[in-house]
Amino acid sequence: MIDIQNLIDTHEQPFVIIDRHYRIVAANRRYCDAYGISSEAIVGQTCHAVSHHSDRPCHENGEQCPHLALFKQGEAVEVLHTHYHADSQPERTRIQGHRLLGKDGETYLGEQMFPLEAEAGSVCDAMQMIGRSPAFLSCVDNLARVAESEASVLLFGESGVGKELAARFIHARSSHKNGSFIVINCAAVPENLFESELFGHERGAFSGSSGLKKGLFELADEGTLFLDEIGEIPLNLQAKLLRVLETGEYRRVGGTQTLSANVRLVSATNRRLLDEVDAKRFRLDLYYRVAGIDVTLPPLRERAEDLPDLAAYILKRLVGTQGSCRLAPEAVAMLQAYDFPGNVRELRNLLQKAVLNCRGGVISAADLQLPVAALPASLATGAAPMQAASAQSLPALERAHIQGLLDAHQGHRARVAAALGITERTLYRKLKQYGLGR
Repeated sequence: MIDIQNLIDTHEQPFVIIDRHYRIVAANRRYCDAYGISSEAIVGQTCHAVSHHSDRPCHENGEQCPHLALFKQGEAVEVLHTHYHADSQPERTRIQGHRLLGKDGETYLGEQMFPLEAEAGSVCDAMQMIGRSPAFLSCVDNLARVAESEASVLLFGESGVGKELAARFIHARSSHKNGSFIVINCAAVPENLFESELFGHERGAFSGSSGLKKGLFELADEGTLFLDEIGEIPLNLQAKLLRVLETGEYRRVGGTQTLSANVRLVSATNRRLLDEVDAKRFRLDLYYRVAGIDVTLPPLRERAEDLPDLAAYILKRLVGTQGSCRLAPEAVAMLQAYDFPGNVRELRNLLQKAVLNCRGGVISAADLQLPVAALPASLATGAAPMQAASAQSLPALERAHIQGLLDAHQGHRARVAAALGITERTLYRKLKQYGLGR
């Protein structure tokens, strides 16, 4: 008879077996180590208490639940979740659910987990990892899958969404992670120096070149080269870039020796490159070479649920050891109602100014100085400019926003509290204060 514990311990990924009452009946060593609980102590605990630090199943908190899918719909599903380690650090995880049958015919849920940030968290800027919205989790999952490929990657997204951070995430999870991560902003390099930047030059190659210079392809050998704003590369230089991507070979400017480099290419743009191809500003053959796999990064307006955590993290970095600073609930509501055309970069800029304006360590909606014209009519109607907003207008603003969230989440208080960045207890007090949710 095969011992179930020995069997699941053969899994390289965390694996746990759960009964229909959410109780853990077995877990492998990788799972126990991840959550800081011994295999003996973990048996009998509920899965949501261990991985979510919650006293309720994840579907009651608005997440897609493999347990509910199996025991209610009879389906084994794959989902994306945010789990929390013993130190409460979040980790984005892809979960594959499996239907298991015990010797007595009882059904169990087997969950195999694939952490999306394994071995990459220490390398990437933590700001990239802040988020638990479906759009964010789906994007991180896509990036993790892409990283395992050797194909070139094209990242598309609006300005300020974090394309360089996404590129670093791909590098940190790729087979090139032990090599260098080299960045060039194609829009910032003068046309007459672009070839030299990419391929280097020999001494005396042109006026002012007093010595040999290694190019970025040479510096990125065995690593990753990130071409930011690739749509800005001059058309007459695109053929030279195409050749090195196809052959892996190049020459320094003014040189005769053929060099080679093994480089993982990641590119980024906020332009639709196929539109640039139609306009004869970008080569179609180069497009197919750089867009082996394309990934679209979601704008901040599609990640409103992430704003409380993301803003709190940015504030912590801005303030540092000089004190603490937090957003008032009405300020969170205002941020979640704003479209953020500048995305995360704009959010950081707004918070940096607000830190200077706030008093007592609490940032109010007025401190944010958001233009009312850019807010939805439901929030902007009858409001004065934010820098002149009166204290009397803020409760009305907050009440309207909470009511909007209640409508959007069909009265689900846990999800509304999460969107506001407050506890359910605090939300309950506000509902009572404003006469909502009855």
